[in-house]
Amino acid sequence: MSEFIFNLQKTDGQARRGEITTPRGKIQTPAFMPVGTAGTVKAMQTRDVKATGADIILGNTYHLMLRPTAERVARLGGLHHFMQWDGPILTDSGGFQVMSLSKLRKLTEEGVSFQSHIDGSRHMLTPERSIEIQCLLGADIQMQLDECPPFPITEEASRESLELSIRWAKRSKDAFEKLSKPGQALFGIVQGSVFEDQRKRSAEGLMEIGFPGYSVGGLAVGEGQEQMFRVLDFTTPVLPKDRPRYLMGVGKPPDLVGAVERGIDMFDCVMPTRSGRHGQAFTWDGPINIKNAAYVDDGTPLDADLDCPASRDYSKAYINHLFRAGEYLAATLLSWHNLAFYQELMARMRTAIEEDRFAAFAAEFRARYSAGAASEG
Repeated sequence: MSEFIFNLQKTDGQARRGEITTPRGKIQTPAFMPVGTAGTVKAMQTRDVKATGADIILGNTYHLMLRPTAERVARLGGLHHFMQWDGPILTDSGGFQVMSLSKLRKLTEEGVSFQSHIDGSRHMLTPERSIEIQCLLGADIQMQLDECPPFPITEEASRESLELSIRWAKRSKDAFEKLSKPGQALFGIVQGSVFEDQRKRSAEGLMEIGFPGYSVGGLAVGEGQEQMFRVLDFTTPVLPKDRPRYLMGVGKPPDLVGAVERGIDMFDCVMPTRSGRHGQAFTWDGPINIKNAAYVDDGTPLDADLDCPASRDYSKAYINHLFRAGEYLAATLLSWHNLAFYQELMARMRTAIEEDRFAAFAAEFRARYSAGAASEG
C-alpha cells in the first residue's frame, strides 16, 4: 500500500469515526498523537508508547533541525529508524516553535529568520526548507509552513498573517510535490484567530490549493476553551467531509471530547507527558496531584482497569514516594499512565460514535470528570 487514504466510517452528530491508511500502518480516528519533540516521547520507550494504543506519534521540525539536524537523521536512516518507531510519524512545520521559542525573529515574504534558543545560531526557515527538513526526516504526514500569530491579535494583523500562510501553503505544496515519496501526505493549516470570516477565508484558500488533510492551527494559545469551541463550531463545517481534520496542540481531556463533538479527527499535545513529569495524573474522575500528602498511604493503583503496567501495577503511595525521593522512574510511570489514559479515552470515543451514543458518553464524561476535579481542589 503506497497511498494515503482517509475512510470516514461513521458519524454521530458531528463526531466522526474513521481510519487513515498510510504505508507504515493504519491510524484509527479520532486519534491522539503523543509528542516526540526531539525524537523521543519524553521518559518513554517507543515500545511502551505503542503498547498504550498509539498508532502515530509527532516529531518536531524546529527542534530536530537544530539538533541533531535533519541531514544527520537522514544519513542515519531517517527518523523512524533513528528513534525505533515503525508506525506513522507526523511532523509539524516548525512555525509555532519559531514564534514561541526562537529569538530575534524576523518575518518576511520569503520566510522567517531567527536565532536558535539553544546556541544563538542564525537560521532561515522558508516553506521550501520546512518541507525539505520534513522529507529528510521521512515524515509520513507533513505540515505546510504557516505563521502562527499570537493571541490576542487585531483583525487586520490576523488577516495579513493568514494570507501569508495561504501563499506559503502553495509554496509548501510545490516543494512537497518535488521532494516527497509515494504515500506521504501534506496538510494545510487553517488560521484566522477567532474571526469567523477569516477562518472561512483561510479554509477556502487552502481548499483551492488542495490537500489530503486539513489542520486547525492558532488555537490553544490563550483564548480559552469556550472561545476555542466557538471557533471550531464555525470552522469544521466548511472543511471537506472526506479529509481528516487535525486540531494542533490540544489538549486536556475535556478539550478532546468537545473537539471530537465538533468534528475533529486528530490531536497532539505535550500535556500527558509534561503533566506526568510534574506529578499530575489524569483519571476519569479528573486530574490528581500524586505528590499530595493524601496519597502517601494510598495503596490503590491509578487505574486497575487500564491495560497499562504503570496504571495497574503500582500504587499511588509508591509513585508518591518516587516523586518525593526525586527518582527518575516517577516521571516515567506517570507519563506512561497518562498516555494510556488518553488512548483509552480516544478508544471509548470511537466506540461511542460507532454505537450512536456519543452525546451520552460526552455528557457522562464531563459530569464525572468535573465533579472529580472539583473535589480534588
